[in-house]
Amino acid sequence: MIALTIAQLAHAVSGEAFLAGDDTPDTVVSGAVDTDSRLIAAGGIFVAKPGEATDGHLFVDAAVAAGAAVAIVERRVVASITQIVVEDAVAALADLARAVVKTVRDAGDLRVVGITGSNGKTTTKNLLARILEGEGETVAPKASFNNEVGAPLTMLRVTATTRFLVSEFGASAPGAIARLAGLVDPDVGVVLMVGMAHAGGFGGIEGTFHAKSELVKALRPGGVAVLNADDARVAAMAPIAGEHGASVRWFGRGPEAEVRADDVVVTASGTSFTVTADGESVPLRLKVLGEHHVMNALAAIAAATTLGVSLADAVARLETVEIAERWRMQPLGSDRVRIINDAYNASPDSMAAALRTLAQITAPEERTVAVLGAMSELGEYSEEEHDRVGLLAVRLGIQRIVVVGDGARRMYLEAVAQGSWDNEAVFFSTADEAFDYLQGELRDGDRVLVKSSNSAGLRFLGDRLGESFS
Repeated sequence: MIALTIAQLAHAVSGEAFLAGDDTPDTVVSGAVDTDSRLIAAGGIFVAKPGEATDGHLFVDAAVAAGAAVAIVERRVVASITQIVVEDAVAALADLARAVVKTVRDAGDLRVVGITGSNGKTTTKNLLARILEGEGETVAPKASFNNEVGAPLTMLRVTATTRFLVSEFGASAPGAIARLAGLVDPDVGVVLMVGMAHAGGFGGIEGTFHAKSELVKALRPGGVAVLNADDARVAAMAPIAGEHGASVRWFGRGPEAEVRADDVVVTASGTSFTVTADGESVPLRLKVLGEHHVMNALAAIAAATTLGVSLADAVARLETVEIAERWRMQPLGSDRVRIINDAYNASPDSMAAALRTLAQITAPEERTVAVLGAMSELGEYSEEEHDRVGLLAVRLGIQRIVVVGDGARRMYLEAVAQGSWDNEAVFFSTADEAFDYLQGELRDGDRVLVKSSNSAGLRFLGDRLGESFS
């Protein structure tokens, strides 16, 4: 974090400072901010956030032992550290992020990009960060730090020399993106797609549309909305951008997109295509598995070129990316048995994309195996969408369908109903049972997809399979 005095810090979070030791209101703090006492380093700022399972106030002493300089708390605790008391620790975290980003922006040349969408946020964030790092100091979220805690923690990593801040905005309810994006007023806002992910929290697909459009409304005057021309709901955000003083830059596969992909070829080692942007065309070999990542790459290129990066530089930097992130279309295993671990997150759209990728990259002499778990946060749409996945797996000709967990059972039942009667589809209640089965079932030439929502925990099953068949 940038250097602030304790007085400035207290003012930013509307709190009251209670000094300890030799501290004065003019004492300067500049350490990293975190809500996890285990991650605090010397000089850090610990935010004692109450949680569902525990309470951060119980860990102030641990933060002190780790070297914290200040604790932001909702009530004073007995600890030898300067404490700033606030009404709401999470709100204080957001207020501090807003103040720090504004200070850096006012003093320098910081540009802010916000990314949202039902799928692809984390991959696009990582691709864009790789491009922008070649231009100057870039701050981007770790993993999927995109909620009311993770997004501000990312923002607080900016320094006086940061040129680019890439923020990922997720949402489980209306208004969440507006609040997060409102902390930084992005220069560029990327909307990837409007799909069924988290639809249960928005009351359906139209609610998701309104939630994702909050990023477009939050752009600063003169900002640019980078929109998916191939998604009708995202394209419908263009008038909203105009109403809020922003221009639009289109990406997609169709000829109307300003940044588009042609001649797409999908293989087991990546995807090749030609990128055209503003009349210039450059070939790109993307090592990240899956044709669906073409759109994520286009979105990253569209945002980067909006910020002044040349198309050639953007493409060259994307070609250095080996995987999107751990547990996201991550190749494991060996050439004998290839495991694709994509079990960090799942929605109906990403599940379909992963299954299609499995079918695309498997040679005729090889066998497709899909290990599937539940998709979360679908609300009333859950049963219908799990049925659709089972149906799609059969229609794509997936040769072994292994469904894991009671929450995903309908995938198995639908696969059986659609014709997987001769043990092509099997069901296990636990990942351990599935692992034991797969140990004896998998053979040379198998291509195995492991896909589920994070809460289903199949990413660890994917890791075990990867190690077992390495």
